[in-house]
Amino acid sequence: MTEAVPEGSFAVRDPGLQPERTRLAWRRTTLTCTVVAVLAARTALHRGPSAAGVVACALALLLWLGFLAVAHRRITELAVARPRTLDARAATVASLCAGALALCGLVALF
Repeated sequence: MTEAVPEGSFAVRDPGLQPERTRLAWRRTTLTCTVVAVLAARTALHRGPSAAGVVACALALLLWLGFLAVAHRRITELAVARPRTLDARAATVASLCAGALALCGLVALF
């Protein structure tokens, strides 16, 4: 049986496990980006430091830092009972950073 909510009042939101799952997904993705950045840097520098290797390491580090900033901001926003939705700019930055890091990892393999 459900309880009737009086007109004009707001029911307290039971966040359940959805915000926790979302926080964990952001953390897993951040960990994956970290591993890709470290492996790309290791692979690029393993053959001896070259100009292309240093540029690749710097690019991977910048992309990782960009994704880390967006993920940290989103994880802290999810800690409240009613988190705001992810804005389009943050979603675009996170997607581009993750995609570019995956591309850096792929290029580092060859």
